[in-house]
Amino acid sequence: MEQNVEDYKLIFEKEGVYLHTNAKRSNQDTTIPGFIRIVERAGVPALEWSPLEDEGRSAPAVLYTKKDGEGGEEDTNFDPGYEPDWAVISTVKKDREHVPVKDSGQWSFSLPLSELYSLRRARFSLGRNFLVLTSRGGHPLPALHFHRGGTRELFRALQRYIILDQSPVEGRLFLAYPHDSGALSQSFDKLHLFDDGGSDLVSRFIQDPYATTFGGFSKVTNFFRAALRPPGSPTHLRTAQDPSLPPQSDEEPGFELINCGVELGPRPDVTRGEPLDKWEEFLDLEGRVKNPERIKELIFRGGVTPPLRKEVWKFLLGFYPWNSTFKEREDILRAKTDEYFRMKVQWKSVSEEQEMRNSLLRGYRSLIERDVSRTDRHNTFFSGNDNPGLTLLHDVLMTYCMYNFDLGYVQGMSDLLSPLLFVTQNEVESFWCLTGFMELVHQNFEESQEAMKQQLLQLSILLKALDPELCDFLDSQDSGSLCFCFRWLLIWFKREFSFEDILIMWEVLWTRLPCDNFHLLIACSILKSQRGELIGSDHDFNTILKHINELTMKLDLQTVLQGAEAIYLQLTACKEIPMKVQQVLGLYTPSSSEEDSPDSQASETQRLLSQSQAGAAASSNSACAPTYP
Repeated sequence: MEQNVEDYKLIFEKEGVYLHTNAKRSNQDTTIPGFIRIVERAGVPALEWSPLEDEGRSAPAVLYTKKDGEGGEEDTNFDPGYEPDWAVISTVKKDREHVPVKDSGQWSFSLPLSELYSLRRARFSLGRNFLVLTSRGGHPLPALHFHRGGTRELFRALQRYIILDQSPVEGRLFLAYPHDSGALSQSFDKLHLFDDGGSDLVSRFIQDPYATTFGGFSKVTNFFRAALRPPGSPTHLRTAQDPSLPPQSDEEPGFELINCGVELGPRPDVTRGEPLDKWEEFLDLEGRVKNPERIKELIFRGGVTPPLRKEVWKFLLGFYPWNSTFKEREDILRAKTDEYFRMKVQWKSVSEEQEMRNSLLRGYRSLIERDVSRTDRHNTFFSGNDNPGLTLLHDVLMTYCMYNFDLGYVQGMSDLLSPLLFVTQNEVESFWCLTGFMELVHQNFEESQEAMKQQLLQLSILLKALDPELCDFLDSQDSGSLCFCFRWLLIWFKREFSFEDILIMWEVLWTRLPCDNFHLLIACSILKSQRGELIGSDHDFNTILKHINELTMKLDLQTVLQGAEAIYLQLTACKEIPMKVQQVLGLYTPSSSEEDSPDSQASETQRLLSQSQAGAAASSNSACAPTYP
């Protein structure tokens, strides 16, 4: 390397560390061998990786770069099998690929150790270890695969410059902290954790950790405390810097593997029931629904027969309250009809000249017209030209823009409306059912995509609890973000199942049983069903995405629903279900001091399920259902 001897110092070097790329072209290697090094450049320690072909050149001072193809950037314009403009698969992945590609085609990276936030160590069924490094800016680097071992030695070398402490939340995750207590004091000052000086507190803690812990330092999490303990402290947690401890049987020496999944019992067998086929017997003389909890249970178990769908959906989606009478429902229909046509007149009365000066409305209309022309055209209700169903689809979506002008129209909303319009066969009723549906999913369509990112994170939490090995494999293939599930969650699997199947799935989900976010358990059920195919094949990011997209119309709905419910029962039967999993499923009961927090909403579905079980034996058309906690 062309380095000034005074400026460059090699501290550690290990060969046989590979990158597994996402290259699609046949003339590109999918695994690139290279060196991992710890170096000092002008006294600044850094972690670097460079391929064998780059020997003789210094690693670039960038976070990381992707491999160059045929003299240009890596092709991300792959065909996902559906309209990528609203599926936002590329948008989700964009944050991780924003670094420009170097002309040299290198994959090299150099990361100052002061910028290293964490290392996640994993081992999957192929027997190789790999590390995923994350910078303090939140950017993950490409996974490093140690084909010839060496992770222990790397961790030992890193301990010269930083403290690596095992996270109490996830045993494979090691958090990086500086040795310098002054730097730590600055971090504490920024966090405003203490009333007194941060530096003085750090020195007091190192001298007397027991007494200081029960002072202001009690506000700091366990891994911050562990990072500050001197290595010789008897209470020091087992970390990578303690090589004297005996190695685990299936791991490299110096590591303790704490399963990031949950110790689960066997998955119970679940059977589906018959669809709800009686309605009048659940009404009193004035038309009130006598036992909505029981109705929801029956719908969750088997759906609704087609003749009852229109009426039942209007209750599930809030068009009618469950306790409304026949007379009240007539009044509600009249009022909602009047309100709908008042909003419809608003956009119908806009002249072409006015619309030319309203770019927002003009944009909404353009998107709607484009989407309507390609939504469920295989269905007879929307097929052919000059179909009145298409006109209704267009008009309801335009009216929704008047109802919620802040959100307006976002691509994908036509997919949510078409089944509603097909079932109700009514413009007004389909509109108000759409507003009820959008109350559940409107955040999916917000421009920030925060809700979608949150759901992908929650899905990752569930999958890690259920199958950490599958998560490790997806991480190793740059697919740990689960962005290939984006379309599933955005429009509730609308494009993955047949039109008739989606009617059943949605009415099951509208019951809100048996827990919050049951749609995430459905996603877990699908992923678990594909486990063997994913792990057992030579997949990379693009082929994983391709495989998931090719599942469209090939999944059996009843099997997927059975799997999702079985996963729920399996998790809730676990004695030590992780807090994060409880929060995702709405099972966490907060203390009185947390009642005002966003996570403090009690799970109404649990109450409904417990009540519905009491009436299960008395109903002649009930299906055999498990007892929920």
